[in-house]
Amino acid sequence: MSSTVHPEIKAQALDTAVLLTTAGLFSGMLNRAGGERQPEVGPQVGPLTRVGGLSLFQRAVLTLQRAGMTQLLVLAGDEEEVLRRALLEDPRITMTVRWMPVREFPPDDPRTWDALAGELRGACLVVGAQTVFSRGLVERLRAEAQDGQTVFVVSRTADGGRSGDSVNPAVEIRADRRIALRDRPPDGLGSNTNYDGIAADMIVLPASLLRAAGTGGSRAEESLRLTPLRGFIEQAASQGLVRVIPVSPHWYWDVRGLDGVKMAERTLLQSLKKEELEGFVDRHFNRKVSGALTRLFLRAGFSPNAITVLSMIIGLLAAASFAWGSYAAGILGALLFQLSAIVDCCDGEVARLTFTESRFGEQLDITADNIVHMAIFAGVAWAVFLRQGGWEGASAIPWLPLALGAAGMVAIGLSQWLVNRARALCDRGAWANPAQAVRAEFILKNMASRDFSVVLLLFALFGGLQWFLWLAAIGSNAFWVMMAWVLRPAMKTRA
Repeated sequence: MSSTVHPEIKAQALDTAVLLTTAGLFSGMLNRAGGERQPEVGPQVGPLTRVGGLSLFQRAVLTLQRAGMTQLLVLAGDEEEVLRRALLEDPRITMTVRWMPVREFPPDDPRTWDALAGELRGACLVVGAQTVFSRGLVERLRAEAQDGQTVFVVSRTADGGRSGDSVNPAVEIRADRRIALRDRPPDGLGSNTNYDGIAADMIVLPASLLRAAGTGGSRAEESLRLTPLRGFIEQAASQGLVRVIPVSPHWYWDVRGLDGVKMAERTLLQSLKKEELEGFVDRHFNRKVSGALTRLFLRAGFSPNAITVLSMIIGLLAAASFAWGSYAAGILGALLFQLSAIVDCCDGEVARLTFTESRFGEQLDITADNIVHMAIFAGVAWAVFLRQGGWEGASAIPWLPLALGAAGMVAIGLSQWLVNRARALCDRGAWANPAQAVRAEFILKNMASRDFSVVLLLFALFGGLQWFLWLAAIGSNAFWVMMAWVLRPAMKTRA
């Protein structure tokens, strides 16, 4: 899906982004002839609209930064001071930001883009602020940008997240591989093979094209009819220097109205799912329920670490309920433990949605999980001990449940120490050989899951907590033994 690519074209530097906060790339800019602004999005949507716990502006900036952009030029309108303050108060922002007020640099004036060209080494990525897009999409654009080429992203109405009232043009690739833009897509765009989709508010523009924009002549006359950015594309397309990149396999949403906000948040949550790293219960139950809780936590302003602590408190209540010893208390404890596992999914979701991941938060999450698991083992062991009559019961070995619980608790402590060792070795690249790294990763992915919360619930329902206690004690000790065996070559080499 691209126009003709000249073999002599080389890769170009792409480390600067231009973010438009007052308009889209193809419309909604100031009408120079009539002096009236044509609104592109509903009045309830703008750069300060919150999607997934962050404003659209903050999310765009952080996504661009994560994707490797080092410089940002912001064409800002009346909300400039609010946007400035938001970035100054955000310690996550490390990229260089330059502010260009639209009253001095109107985006519909070709001379603005001519001035921007002086800030570029090779090309710039121009993005509208009323968008939500993936880091992977930006990384792909950076990897595939070629010298002298204009690159723009297209998405289909059915799967690309474009709203029905989109004013962006439809894209047609003709028989000679030249690009044409149509003002209004026909009905049934997805079934028309002549069209590749609708242009997104995301374009890579080479500096050479921007410099040519300020030369006047026919281009100045054409800017009365077309926005400059569309004019740039039309000019590059006539020279066969436009490349089209589809959104798939990444994602992009144009946020136009409250429905767009909801769909963008849904896409963000779906993008967090990493099924290959999770157990069966996480994939098919926990993550489906945790999405609704994550939205509530975002609206309430909960931090990831606060959610981790909340999950731990619920888990400790579950352990206390088990320790009560009755059948009903065991069911309640198992349900609370399942709720703890669901809430435990939310801290990571909130952290990734709000770009607040940290090594401390990761370690807090691991430690809290292990505290809960140790408490659960202790509570179940005490419940089984009480059900067998305690010290005066008929069991020949009355202390056996307590011993099994203690063995499980010690195994959890050893497991956490070994997992921390494995992560440290991974960070330093200190594995003895590639096979060792693969084995350690396999164990961590497939054995350190939340699936046993459902197993515990089933044992509680059928009154078999004593069998769960045996299973948990054996399984947790098997885990740390296997982990120690896998880590042995690296530890031996280091010694």
